[in-house]
Amino acid sequence: MTAEGRQPRAGELGLRGRAVAVGEGLLGAPEPDATAPIPRGSVAWHDAECGTYSADLALWRELADQAQGEVLDLGCGTGRVGLHLASRGHRVTGLDADAALLAAFRQRAVGLGVDLALGDARSFELGREFGLVLAPMQLVQLFAGAQERIDCLRCAAGHLRPGGRVALAIVEEVGAGGAGVPSPDVREVDGWVFTSLPIEIGLEAGSIVVRRLRQALSPAGERGQEVDLVSLGRLSAATLEREGVQAGLAPAGRRQVGATEAHVGSTVVLLEAVR
Repeated sequence: MTAEGRQPRAGELGLRGRAVAVGEGLLGAPEPDATAPIPRGSVAWHDAECGTYSADLALWRELADQAQGEVLDLGCGTGRVGLHLASRGHRVTGLDADAALLAAFRQRAVGLGVDLALGDARSFELGREFGLVLAPMQLVQLFAGAQERIDCLRCAAGHLRPGGRVALAIVEEVGAGGAGVPSPDVREVDGWVFTSLPIEIGLEAGSIVVRRLRQALSPAGERGQEVDLVSLGRLSAATLEREGVQAGLAPAGRRQVGATEAHVGSTVVLLEAVR
């Protein structure tokens, strides 16, 4: 859980290739004013930080096209992946622990084959089977250790039809060196401008710590800002495959999503139902 007391949100890592020690500094970014007000709504920040990422969509579409059955999108957010697949004819169920994100997804899914469920990806029961269960954008690295990942995988396995697969995106490592400070993610909503800039990736013993400078500009010109921190558990594809076996799944290969100018690449681990 984050400091806000909610299930952590997934977000594709920005700041391509830039790895620095925690506390090394904010790469020239201004220090946040801790007293400035900043809107807490999850939808605007989620859309700003995750909504424009598209490098993985071709792979999710390929896997959905191969699947025999419906698609379950874990940590679906406002529908970045689910809407893409539903607009191409796939029946999609989205699961998320944030009701506000699901409400935004529902508004955007009018006329599409989408069902939505409020729930925790580590413990859910939907009473349906799927041909493909997706966990994009490092969702499983936000869980607190191996047991929570295995719990998620067991839930996924219990919702697979025969021959179904689970596909999970992870970042195995963040390399040193890099491309410098990227451009910020920006979203405008009702006259508010939300800006999120990746400013630091720190490598700790068991985590990849991502810091973002969030700034919000009101229609009246008032600005608030804060540093938002996300901790991703360090995880290898081999470890996730072993945990999948403990959850009753079998390794079914790996795929790669390449890095972009603004985002690191990821490994997608495939697991399948044991026949």
